[in-house]
Amino acid sequence: MKKNQREVTLDGMMTIGKSDNNLRQADFQCCEDVKVESFIGRFKVQGMHNGDVYMQELPKRFRNKPLFRLDNSSLSLGRNGRYYFNFRLPESELKALPELLLKDAREAAGKVIKMYLNN
Repeated sequence: MKKNQREVTLDGMMTIGKSDNNLRQADFQCCEDVKVESFIGRFKVQGMHNGDVYMQELPKRFRNKPLFRLDNSSLSLGRNGRYYFNFRLPESELKALPELLLKDAREAAGKVIKMYLNN
């Protein structure tokens, strides 16, 4: 496939079935000797009644970079202009949730205050 070529047609055989964990899977084997760039990604796949299969790559998911991280939490600014305080805790530490949540929230608030005082 040429670098500026946007589309290539392949002839081959596709096997459609279900995997051991009951998820649908499709395997395509090309019967021509064609060179195409390999790719990996997340795709929307639509299988039609007549056997046609259409694949469309999904856009990359935007991930917010945290402004800072703490032991069990992080604070990030979303694309919508809102701040998100994410708190994670292992199930085994559930009894300590109230004090750990307060501790991390206090530290986050302190860091936000310092951030605004420095600017």
